[in-house]
Amino acid sequence: MKIAANLSLLFTELPLCERVLAARAAGFAGVEIQFPYDVPAVALNAALQAAGLPLVLINLPAADLLAGGPGLAAVPDRQDEFDAALQQALTYAAVVRPASVNVLPGRLAEGLDSAQAWETLVANLRQAARAFEPLGIRVLCEAINPLDMPGFLISTPAQLLTLLAAVDHPNCAAQLDLFHMARQGLDLVTAIDSLAGRIGHVQFADYPGRGAPGSGQLDFAAARRALVAQGYAGWLGAEYLPGQQGAAASLGWLPDWQA
Repeated sequence: MKIAANLSLLFTELPLCERVLAARAAGFAGVEIQFPYDVPAVALNAALQAAGLPLVLINLPAADLLAGGPGLAAVPDRQDEFDAALQQALTYAAVVRPASVNVLPGRLAEGLDSAQAWETLVANLRQAARAFEPLGIRVLCEAINPLDMPGFLISTPAQLLTLLAAVDHPNCAAQLDLFHMARQGLDLVTAIDSLAGRIGHVQFADYPGRGAPGSGQLDFAAARRALVAQGYAGWLGAEYLPGQQGAAASLGWLPDWQA
Protein backbone atom coordinates (compact mmCIF):
# COMPACT_ATOMS: atom_id res chain seq x y z
CA MET A 1 0.00 0.00 0.00
CA LYS A 2 1.21 3.48 -0.91
CA ILE A 3 0.43 6.72 0.90
CA ALA A 4 -1.02 9.81 -0.78
CA ALA A 5 -1.26 13.33 0.61
CA ASN A 6 -4.69 14.95 0.52
CA LEU A 7 -3.81 18.40 -0.81
CA SER A 8 -7.15 19.88 0.18
CA LEU A 9 -6.11 19.59 3.85
CA LEU A 10 -2.31 19.37 3.76
CA PHE A 11 0.20 22.05 2.73
CA THR A 12 -2.65 24.55 2.38
CA GLU A 13 -0.34 27.50 3.01
CA LEU A 14 0.79 26.98 -0.60
CA PRO A 15 -1.06 27.35 -3.92
CA LEU A 16 -2.47 24.02 -5.04
CA CYS A 17 0.11 23.28 -7.73
CA GLU A 18 2.95 24.02 -5.31
CA ARG A 19 1.44 21.59 -2.81
CA VAL A 20 2.19 18.76 -5.26
CA LEU A 21 5.92 19.49 -5.04
CA ALA A 22 5.66 19.85 -1.25
CA ALA A 23 4.08 16.41 -1.02
CA ARG A 24 6.89 14.95 -3.08
CA ALA A 25 9.51 16.60 -0.88
CA ALA A 26 7.77 15.23 2.23
CA GLY A 27 8.00 11.68 0.90
CA PHE A 28 4.45 10.97 -0.25
CA ALA A 29 4.03 8.62 -3.20
CA GLY A 30 0.94 10.31 -4.66
CA VAL A 31 -1.65 13.03 -4.07
CA GLU A 32 -5.40 13.34 -3.88
CA ILE A 33 -7.52 16.50 -4.11
CA GLN A 34 -11.13 16.91 -3.12
CA PHE A 35 -12.22 19.50 -5.69
CA PRO A 36 -9.38 20.69 -7.95
CA TYR A 37 -11.52 22.43 -10.54
CA ASP A 38 -10.49 26.02 -9.76
CA VAL A 39 -7.03 25.17 -11.12
CA PRO A 40 -6.80 24.59 -14.89
CA ALA A 41 -6.32 20.92 -15.63
CA VAL A 42 -3.26 21.59 -17.79
CA ALA A 43 -1.60 23.50 -14.92
CA LEU A 44 -2.28 20.73 -12.41
CA ASN A 45 -1.08 18.11 -14.85
CA ALA A 46 2.16 20.04 -15.37
CA ALA A 47 2.72 20.13 -11.60
CA LEU A 48 2.07 16.40 -11.33
CA GLN A 49 4.49 15.68 -14.15
CA ALA A 50 7.16 17.93 -12.64
CA ALA A 51 6.87 16.17 -9.29
CA GLY A 52 6.60 12.72 -10.81
CA LEU A 53 3.56 11.94 -8.66
CA PRO A 54 0.28 10.29 -9.69
CA LEU A 55 -3.08 11.85 -8.93
CA VAL A 56 -4.89 9.20 -6.95
CA LEU A 57 -8.34 10.69 -6.39
CA ILE A 58 -10.62 13.65 -7.06
CA ASN A 59 -14.30 14.20 -6.23
CA LEU A 60 -17.06 14.84 -8.70
CA PRO A 61 -18.33 18.43 -8.23
CA ALA A 62 -20.97 18.40 -5.49
CA ALA A 63 -22.51 21.89 -5.68
CA ASP A 64 -23.76 23.01 -2.25
CA LEU A 65 -22.97 19.82 -0.30
CA LEU A 66 -20.11 21.24 1.79
CA ALA A 67 -22.21 24.32 2.57
CA GLY A 68 -24.98 22.20 4.09
CA GLY A 69 -27.04 21.49 0.99
CA PRO A 70 -28.08 18.13 -0.47
CA GLY A 71 -25.48 18.01 -3.25
CA LEU A 72 -26.30 16.63 -6.67
CA ALA A 73 -26.12 12.85 -6.84
CA ALA A 74 -29.44 11.98 -5.18
CA VAL A 75 -31.73 14.86 -6.15
CA PRO A 76 -34.02 14.16 -9.15
CA ASP A 77 -34.72 17.86 -9.71
CA ARG A 78 -30.98 18.51 -10.07
CA GLN A 79 -30.33 15.89 -12.73
CA ASP A 80 -29.18 18.47 -15.28
CA GLU A 81 -26.69 19.81 -12.74
CA PHE A 82 -25.40 16.33 -12.00
CA ASP A 83 -24.99 15.61 -15.70
CA ALA A 84 -23.03 18.87 -16.09
CA ALA A 85 -20.85 18.00 -13.10
CA LEU A 86 -20.17 14.58 -14.57
CA GLN A 87 -19.15 16.12 -17.88
CA GLN A 88 -16.91 18.64 -16.10
CA ALA A 89 -15.19 15.85 -14.17
CA LEU A 90 -14.78 13.73 -17.30
CA THR A 91 -13.17 16.61 -19.18
CA TYR A 92 -10.88 17.43 -16.26
CA ALA A 93 -9.98 13.79 -15.61
CA ALA A 94 -9.06 13.23 -19.24
CA VAL A 95 -6.15 15.63 -18.66
CA VAL A 96 -5.03 14.90 -15.08
CA ARG A 97 -5.84 11.16 -15.19
CA PRO A 98 -6.79 10.36 -11.59
CA ALA A 99 -6.92 6.71 -10.62
CA SER A 100 -10.40 7.19 -9.13
CA VAL A 101 -13.25 9.71 -8.95
CA ASN A 102 -15.41 9.84 -5.84
CA VAL A 103 -19.13 10.58 -6.20
CA LEU A 104 -20.48 11.86 -2.90
CA PRO A 105 -24.02 10.58 -2.24
CA GLY A 106 -25.14 13.79 -0.50
CA ARG A 107 -27.95 14.52 1.93
CA LEU A 108 -31.65 13.80 1.61
CA ALA A 109 -33.13 16.93 0.00
CA GLU A 110 -35.97 18.65 1.85
CA GLY A 111 -39.34 17.30 0.82
CA LEU A 112 -37.86 14.41 -1.17
CA ASP A 113 -38.95 10.85 -0.56
CA SER A 114 -36.00 8.65 0.47
CA ALA A 115 -36.93 6.03 -2.13
CA GLN A 116 -36.70 8.64 -4.89
CA ALA A 117 -33.34 9.81 -3.60
CA TRP A 118 -32.07 6.23 -3.52
CA GLU A 119 -33.25 5.48 -7.05
CA THR A 120 -31.61 8.66 -8.34
CA LEU A 121 -28.34 7.95 -6.54
CA VAL A 122 -28.15 4.40 -7.89
CA ALA A 123 -28.82 5.56 -11.45
CA ASN A 124 -26.28 8.39 -11.25
CA LEU A 125 -23.56 6.17 -9.83
CA ARG A 126 -24.16 3.63 -12.57
CA GLN A 127 -24.03 6.41 -15.17
CA ALA A 128 -20.74 7.70 -13.75
CA ALA A 129 -19.22 4.21 -13.59
CA ARG A 130 -20.05 3.66 -17.26
CA ALA A 131 -18.78 7.09 -18.29
CA PHE A 132 -15.38 6.77 -16.61
CA GLU A 133 -14.79 3.15 -17.56
CA PRO A 134 -13.33 3.90 -21.05
CA LEU A 135 -10.78 6.20 -19.38
CA GLY A 136 -9.67 3.43 -17.01
CA ILE A 137 -10.80 5.53 -14.04
CA ARG A 138 -12.70 3.87 -11.23
CA VAL A 139 -15.77 5.46 -9.65
CA LEU A 140 -16.04 5.38 -5.87
CA CYS A 141 -18.77 6.11 -3.35
CA GLU A 142 -18.09 7.08 0.24
CA ALA A 143 -19.86 6.62 3.56
CA ILE A 144 -19.68 9.73 5.77
CA ASN A 145 -20.62 9.92 9.42
CA PRO A 146 -24.01 11.55 10.14
CA LEU A 147 -22.69 13.52 13.13
CA ASP A 148 -20.55 15.83 11.01
CA MET A 149 -22.91 15.66 8.02
CA PRO A 150 -26.47 15.23 9.34
CA GLY A 151 -28.81 13.66 6.85
CA PHE A 152 -26.06 12.12 4.76
CA LEU A 153 -27.54 9.26 2.79
CA ILE A 154 -24.77 6.67 3.21
CA SER A 155 -23.06 6.36 6.59
CA THR A 156 -22.21 2.72 7.31
CA PRO A 157 -20.41 -0.11 5.51
CA ALA A 158 -23.70 -2.03 5.36
CA GLN A 159 -25.41 0.85 3.54
CA LEU A 160 -22.43 1.16 1.22
CA LEU A 161 -22.58 -2.53 0.35
CA THR A 162 -26.31 -2.31 -0.34
CA LEU A 163 -25.67 0.66 -2.63
CA LEU A 164 -22.88 -1.09 -4.55
CA ALA A 165 -25.10 -4.14 -5.02
CA ALA A 166 -27.87 -1.94 -6.42
CA VAL A 167 -25.49 -0.10 -8.78
CA ASP A 168 -24.15 -3.49 -9.91
CA HIS A 169 -21.31 -2.19 -12.07
CA PRO A 170 -17.73 -3.53 -11.99
CA ASN A 171 -16.30 -0.01 -12.24
CA CYS A 172 -17.92 1.14 -8.97
CA ALA A 173 -16.28 0.46 -5.60
CA ALA A 174 -16.26 1.66 -2.00
CA GLN A 175 -14.19 4.47 -0.60
CA LEU A 176 -13.53 3.70 3.07
CA ASP A 177 -12.66 6.59 5.38
CA LEU A 178 -11.41 5.27 8.71
CA PHE A 179 -12.15 8.52 10.55
CA HIS A 180 -15.79 8.49 9.47
CA MET A 181 -16.14 4.93 10.76
CA ALA A 182 -14.58 5.76 14.13
CA ARG A 183 -16.58 8.99 14.47
CA GLN A 184 -19.80 6.98 14.65
CA GLY A 185 -18.37 4.31 16.95
CA LEU A 186 -17.78 1.59 14.36
CA ASP A 187 -14.89 -0.83 14.73
CA LEU A 188 -12.31 -0.33 11.98
CA VAL A 189 -11.37 -3.98 11.53
CA THR A 190 -15.03 -5.00 11.33
CA ALA A 191 -15.69 -2.28 8.76
CA ILE A 192 -12.75 -3.41 6.66
CA ASP A 193 -13.74 -7.06 6.86
CA SER A 194 -17.34 -6.30 5.89
CA LEU A 195 -16.20 -4.48 2.74
CA ALA A 196 -13.68 -7.14 1.72
CA GLY A 197 -13.11 -7.16 -2.01
CA ARG A 198 -15.14 -3.98 -2.57
CA ILE A 199 -12.70 -1.33 -1.28
CA GLY A 200 -11.28 0.89 -4.00
CA HIS A 201 -9.62 3.53 -1.84
CA VAL A 202 -8.90 4.19 1.84
CA GLN A 203 -8.58 7.54 3.64
CA PHE A 204 -7.51 8.10 7.22
CA ALA A 205 -7.27 10.56 10.08
CA ASP A 206 -7.00 9.91 13.79
CA TYR A 207 -9.95 10.10 16.16
CA PRO A 208 -10.98 12.24 17.92
CA GLY A 209 -9.87 15.51 16.38
CA ARG A 210 -9.27 14.30 12.80
CA GLY A 211 -5.55 14.90 13.28
CA ALA A 212 -2.45 13.04 12.18
CA PRO A 213 -1.91 9.41 13.19
CA GLY A 214 -0.75 9.33 16.79
CA SER A 215 -2.74 12.41 17.80
CA GLY A 216 -5.74 10.32 18.86
CA GLN A 217 -6.64 6.79 19.85
CA LEU A 218 -7.15 4.81 16.64
CA ASP A 219 -5.27 1.54 16.21
CA PHE A 220 -4.00 2.12 12.69
CA ALA A 221 -1.65 -0.87 12.87
CA ALA A 222 -4.62 -3.18 13.35
CA ALA A 223 -6.46 -1.48 10.50
CA ARG A 224 -3.50 -1.87 8.16
CA ARG A 225 -3.17 -5.55 9.09
CA ALA A 226 -6.85 -6.06 8.34
CA LEU A 227 -6.48 -4.39 4.95
CA VAL A 228 -3.54 -6.63 4.10
CA ALA A 229 -5.43 -9.71 5.27
CA GLN A 230 -8.31 -8.78 2.97
CA GLY A 231 -5.97 -8.36 0.01
CA TYR A 232 -6.17 -4.59 -0.26
CA ALA A 233 -3.14 -3.24 -2.11
CA GLY A 234 -4.42 0.22 -3.04
CA TRP A 235 -3.75 3.72 -1.77
CA LEU A 236 -4.01 5.17 1.72
CA GLY A 237 -5.00 8.82 1.56
CA ALA A 238 -3.82 11.07 4.40
CA GLU A 239 -6.90 13.28 4.79
CA TYR A 240 -6.30 14.85 8.20
CA LEU A 241 -6.12 18.30 9.75
CA PRO A 242 -2.46 19.07 10.55
CA GLY A 243 -3.24 21.87 13.01
CA GLN A 244 -1.43 25.15 13.47
CA GLN A 245 1.95 23.43 13.25
CA GLY A 246 1.39 22.80 9.55
CA ALA A 247 1.65 19.65 7.47
CA ALA A 248 5.44 19.40 7.39
CA ALA A 249 5.62 19.28 11.19
CA SER A 250 2.84 16.68 11.44
CA LEU A 251 4.56 13.90 9.51
CA GLY A 252 6.32 12.03 12.32
CA TRP A 253 4.12 9.01 11.58
CA LEU A 254 5.07 8.75 7.91
CA PRO A 255 8.44 6.91 8.04
CA ASP A 256 7.00 4.08 10.14
CA TRP A 257 4.02 3.67 7.79
CA GLN A 258 6.32 3.63 4.77
CA ALA A 259 8.49 0.98 6.40
